[in-house]
Amino acid sequence: MSVRIYTGRHADRGGSLPPWAPYVPWALLGVGILAQILWVLTSDGLRATLTIVSVLAFFGASTSHALQSRRMVWTAQFLGIAIGLSYLVELLGVSTQFPFGEYSYGTALGPALFGVPLLIPLAWASMAYPCLLAAQRLAADPLTTTLLGGVLFAAWDLFLDPQMVSESYWTWSSIGWYLPGIEGIPLQNFLGWLLTAFLLIWLLDRLPRRVAKDGVPAAMLSWIYISNVLAALVFFDRIGVALWGGIVMGAIIIPWWWRSWSQPQW
Repeated sequence: MSVRIYTGRHADRGGSLPPWAPYVPWALLGVGILAQILWVLTSDGLRATLTIVSVLAFFGASTSHALQSRRMVWTAQFLGIAIGLSYLVELLGVSTQFPFGEYSYGTALGPALFGVPLLIPLAWASMAYPCLLAAQRLAADPLTTTLLGGVLFAAWDLFLDPQMVSESYWTWSSIGWYLPGIEGIPLQNFLGWLLTAFLLIWLLDRLPRRVAKDGVPAAMLSWIYISNVLAALVFFDRIGVALWGGIVMGAIIIPWWWRSWSQPQW
């Protein structure tokens, strides 16, 4: 068993950062959180705009943090894998019904390329970053990291799809089997997410690991988990969504919280 820690002489290439640079990821994270809070509280007419703002803000937070903590080459490789794979899988999905089932996107999420909104791969990448780091915090070997990170990432969709489908951002032509309490979303979709998530995390875990101050991705992941459980219970009356997402995602989040608290890296 080995852990690849990138600490070579070029690990910090990129020069000194201006004093305000470390605040940029935090500021972008704050914008994303604010947009999601307003999304719950506002009327339907503004929700598509707030969705776009939150995705772009979270993507900016993840990318800017990666640039500062893991530098240009790592970030470019990460984005190439995360954006490239997610777009190709989504394109395969809307074209062939594999691996997510028979679905199509609406026009609310902005410009699309061959039926896939360009915003979607950015959302995948923004969430893949904290999920990867959390899994790596819990596991040293590639197999365990892939399993934990894949489950964690796929569990996000247990919250995401019910909310987005309710806004008609995408629709399903056929449902078939579904999880009890999450009607309207085919079971195939979640299985497809799990399969894709395993592949995505496995590929991303090939990048060099590095110990860094990961407060931004940690706060983002914690916010996504807590806010989605509360929103499903309090605002949307989706007890099934809260239970499925809370239990499956919590199975990784809670041990990760404990590890982060009991064995701090800094």
